Amino acid sequence: MDTEVIKIRQNCGTLSPEEEEGLKRAGEIIRRGGLVAFPTETVYGLGGDALNPESARKIYAAKGRPSDNPLIVHICRLEDIEKIVTELPAAAVRAAEAFWPGPLTMILPKAEMVPPETTGGLNTVAVRFPSHPAARKLIACAGGYIAAPSANISGKPSPTSAKYVLEDMAGRIEMIVDGGQVEIGLESTVLDMTVEPPRILRPGYVTREMLDRVLKETDIDITLIKPDSGITPKAPGMKYRHYAPMGRLVIVEGTSGQVTEYINRQTALDKEAGEKTGILGTEELLEQYHADVVKCIGSREDEESIARNLFSVLRDFDDEQVTSIYSESFSSQGLGQAIMNRLLKAAGHRVVRL
Repeated sequence: MDTEVIKIRQNCGTLSPEEEEGLKRAGEIIRRGGLVAFPTETVYGLGGDALNPESARKIYAAKGRPSDNPLIVHICRLEDIEKIVTELPAAAVRAAEAFWPGPLTMILPKAEMVPPETTGGLNTVAVRFPSHPAARKLIACAGGYIAAPSANISGKPSPTSAKYVLEDMAGRIEMIVDGGQVEIGLESTVLDMTVEPPRILRPGYVTREMLDRVLKETDIDITLIKPDSGITPKAPGMKYRHYAPMGRLVIVEGTSGQVTEYINRQTALDKEAGEKTGILGTEELLEQYHADVVKCIGSREDEESIARNLFSVLRDFDDEQVTSIYSESFSSQGLGQAIMNRLLKAAGHRVVRL
């Protein structure tokens, strides 16, 4: 099939008549069972009708994604959540009041109207109310419920611009809504509200510290489920390899001096062995590195810049056919926890501790 691309202004507050018309057409595609990729504040999503089992099957097929990996249902009005869940705990209401619309996904007991194909066969549903105005308009045009994982081939870095969506999804889906570069660059925080205290299953922009200020206490699932564990994941990204560049990625932990010395030594050895080498580094250390491709991920003084650039930098290494990549490590607190979560998955947990 041909994949149409329509453009909207980046982070548009008020849509033009042409943008409104384009999103209405995108909504109609979803209503009739098709797929549309669209921007959110986190990453680009691959949207289908959340209440249509066939749409869920199409999403899994387009991504090459296992069907036991649950999809997130996106809503555009807070009151719409009542139709797709059987219970809304007081803690969930507090979290919604504090963080919705925004980059938080909550797992709740599902209502009958949500098909098991959307939830990976679970009796829970992951729900998110995005803040991106075009995303909310599309959800409304599509009937109010869009199931949308990230709009990439399963296992690859999540797309933060339409360019990467087109690379992965051209010919697989009907339309891409191009809204430019996304604002955050990491997927939403996933919070399981079916347990007490609520448990973070995937760290994201909404940090544990932020949640604890609202909910008093949260737990965090720090275990990584192995593909052969036999455990069904409750949230996207818990079970399978994610975010991986084509090259072998290694994370290096230590003091700045130790890290730069080790990375430069290893890249020199890899280059002698015929590898095309890459380094993922911060602004503070970038000039000290030597490799075929050296990429700046952002500044340690601005973790949001690191989060925003991570997936696009990993994609850049693929574009330049880098085969051996080394990365600095980051804090395990605050937003750094989400950054390290994605990096560890991208590296297959290959870490050198100096």
